[in-house]
Amino acid sequence: MRLKRFRLPISALVLSVAAPAIANPANDFSTPLPEEPLPSVAQLPAQYPASWVLVHDFHFNAIVDGRIAVVDTRSSDQPLKGLVRAAQFANALLSRRNNEIYTAETFYPRLTHGERTDAITIWDTATLKPKGEIVLPGGKRQQSVSYTGLFQFTNDQTWALVANFTPAQSVTVVDLRARTVLGEIDLPGCAHIYPTGARGFTSLCADGSLISIALDAKGAVASSKTIENVQDIDNQPLFGDPAMVGQTAWFVSYHGELRGFDLSGPVARPLPAASVGTAPGGDPEWRPGGWQVIASDARGLLYVLMNPKGREGSHKDGGSEVWVVDPVANRQLRRIDLGGMASSIAVTREDQPQLVVARGDGDIAVFDATSGAPVRDLGATTTFNPLILMPVQ
Repeated sequence: MRLKRFRLPISALVLSVAAPAIANPANDFSTPLPEEPLPSVAQLPAQYPASWVLVHDFHFNAIVDGRIAVVDTRSSDQPLKGLVRAAQFANALLSRRNNEIYTAETFYPRLTHGERTDAITIWDTATLKPKGEIVLPGGKRQQSVSYTGLFQFTNDQTWALVANFTPAQSVTVVDLRARTVLGEIDLPGCAHIYPTGARGFTSLCADGSLISIALDAKGAVASSKTIENVQDIDNQPLFGDPAMVGQTAWFVSYHGELRGFDLSGPVARPLPAASVGTAPGGDPEWRPGGWQVIASDARGLLYVLMNPKGREGSHKDGGSEVWVVDPVANRQLRRIDLGGMASSIAVTREDQPQLVVARGDGDIAVFDATSGAPVRDLGATTTFNPLILMPVQ
């Protein structure tokens, strides 16, 4: 067999001969770099510091590839500590008691089609490796843009509650320790899960009422109670994600009314209404706006994301200021200028709390929650579409 000869163009031969080696004393590669061990894996503390937050990156450009970012808000050079998967409209919880992160997820064997599997994946907080899963029956887990009320703890973080939507509404009760599903509770006309009492939950209903459900030791309904007319849906509809102060859930309405519900007992107890207050300069007026629009600190103060261009339909547009309110005294304390629009906010549970702000372009900014002064900008280095901010607490 005769081998073929490959000919190079004359120009290439000339260049290879004529081109001198370019010496660069600043880049002396004569000494090889030390070998790095492979794989090179770091380990996080099992108990995350209070400056850390979990950020749900919904990843709109590839929703099947959502993730939960572990972020250190006090680090300017390396804020991203790690990622865990959160696939297909997932929801997440962090348990400091169990040193675990839980993601309620949905999978298809052909990425976007095939037989559907819903599951809770259990991740180790130190290694960020999966350590187990609980398959949810029926393929009915609610798949929607993430809200905190779709996946919650109850029974001292030993059980999880998962919202379902087929479009019939129900809640699946899961024993996290035994890794088993305990049962399913029908919830017609009501949505979102707010842990109530020692072992139960409350949901807001489409007719303006709420229902509180207490569970027995097997996860079945032990009792239920409906309270009528707790929400004026036509005039003061509430954002679905509340700020928690102890076991009190504080909601804000589209028009700035604050509604609190004491969830410490088996039945939710409505508290006197308050307000975020008013301010000049609105065009036409200041209203709450964004996705995660209300947060709280360890002192019980509320932080509300406000939009100066508030109008009908502006409730998801975001906000440029955060107003700090004492809901018990019903008094506006201060306003924090964010220097631009933001979509979600949270407050860390540190001795010197920080206001963490997520912007629509993926940027995470940090402010001093007490003074309102900007502290640092983490940029768009941790997530693509930060939607829900979960402070370590």
